[in-house]
Amino acid sequence: MLAGCGGNGENGGSSSDYLETQGSDTMVNMGQSLAEYYMDEVNPEASISVAGGGSGTGIAAIINDDIDIAQSSRAMTEEEIADAAERNVDVYEFIVGQDGIAMVVNEDNPLEKISLPELKQIFTGEVSDWSELGWRNGGKISIYSRQSSSGTYVFFNELVMDGEDFAEDSHFMPGTSAIADGVEGDRGAIGYVGVGYVRDGIKPLEVSVEKEGEYFTPLEAENVNTGAYPLARPLYFYTNGPPEGEMLDYLEWVLSEEGQNVILDAGFYMNTPEYQEINENTFREAGVE
Repeated sequence: MLAGCGGNGENGGSSSDYLETQGSDTMVNMGQSLAEYYMDEVNPEASISVAGGGSGTGIAAIINDDIDIAQSSRAMTEEEIADAAERNVDVYEFIVGQDGIAMVVNEDNPLEKISLPELKQIFTGEVSDWSELGWRNGGKISIYSRQSSSGTYVFFNELVMDGEDFAEDSHFMPGTSAIADGVEGDRGAIGYVGVGYVRDGIKPLEVSVEKEGEYFTPLEAENVNTGAYPLARPLYFYTNGPPEGEMLDYLEWVLSEEGQNVILDAGFYMNTPEYQEINENTFREAGVE
């Protein structure tokens, strides 16, 4: 958690300047970078707290009227939106950036690319040894996944697993950094992380929709912008009520060129013009011109 300083309010800032955000573990580093820059360079009087725990945790918190902004790496479900409405919580959705979920292996792994069908075979346990994928001495495959409260887990489960069960011996990790650490320390590992978590010691694979299809890397913005990389997705802020006051100032800054560059520096990708237009329509619906 990042807790900002400034102001004289109960939570470290004035009631109008204090913002509490929570949610996606994939987005927590990005959220911290945004909050730190905003408090240091844009509004020193503001105080913004950033906590992870998973997209589901953040969405539950905003439904319960406990936070100002939920950071989520998946869209809220119709059921969640209805639940919020029943509690008189008026939720607004903004797309703040983009991610390409990177399929990562240990740096010793010679594999360079993989298809979605092969990923499903691995993560369901149908393929359990690297020799079946061409790494003769690779040994047993170790699977690293997020827990079910994670938006990344939900996205991966729907797009790759098609609702099928993970292999029984899969490692379900509490955070994205834990997956990166696990893959780095396990020669036979494979896992999935937000592109902003790719680092030395783990290697992102190129991914194709079909085994004989064209493969794309998540490390190029164009592949994510066009959807050519099949595990690309938008990243969301959900606000508790129409954005106003400090929340509006912060959100408009996040969506500005300066804020988008902070997101880029954090290892993720800027919004496309299509997403910018969606946000503009949401602002109008919220009564913000």
